[in-house]
Amino acid sequence: MNSFELNKILGAILGTCLVLLALNIAAGAIFAPEKAAKPGYAIAVKTGPAKEEEAAPKEEPIAVRLANASVEKGKTVARQCQACHTFEKGGPNRVGPNLWNIVGSPRGEDRGGFNFSAAMRAKGGSWTYEELDKFLTDPRGYINGTAMTFAGIKNAQQRADVIDYLHTLSDNPQPLPQPQAQNEGTKGAAEPAAKPAENQPKASAPAPAK
Repeated sequence: MNSFELNKILGAILGTCLVLLALNIAAGAIFAPEKAAKPGYAIAVKTGPAKEEEAAPKEEPIAVRLANASVEKGKTVARQCQACHTFEKGGPNRVGPNLWNIVGSPRGEDRGGFNFSAAMRAKGGSWTYEELDKFLTDPRGYINGTAMTFAGIKNAQQRADVIDYLHTLSDNPQPLPQPQAQNEGTKGAAEPAAKPAENQPKASAPAPAK
């Protein structure tokens, strides 16, 4: 091989290397990734304030709901309890006790030999209108350990209807609580009557409240 042919081979190799280098530089310039202004990754964040869950409306006292309750509606709602309870006087116990004369009765008392749970007997007290309302809302939540598996009546007015029906199941029904009775004792204290100013000129006397 003479020197002329060797120079051609070396020139071809050098030219190929130069072409590859040029292509690499050009590709790097075209497809170079954009450099971020700040290190890290962009994360989408909600700019608006987090929406809080709307608070459940405050329930009216049982006395107020009983004033607007319906015995007939309560009787209809109470039909879902007939699988476990009887309602007539002298009725038998089932999975749950007979509910005749339940309003005002001692909690966990002997109702025809019904075997109440230890949790029910330990709770003590009486089945007042307020207690029935709390228990029927969430039986197991209110008396932990009760054998009653009923999930409860979440609608406040429906509970009042049922309690209104239960209070009629007696030879001497308990009187219904009066909605305004709880406010009469504090009404006068909250707004004391203003005393007339003595020995004051009429021009400077305050105008009477209307």
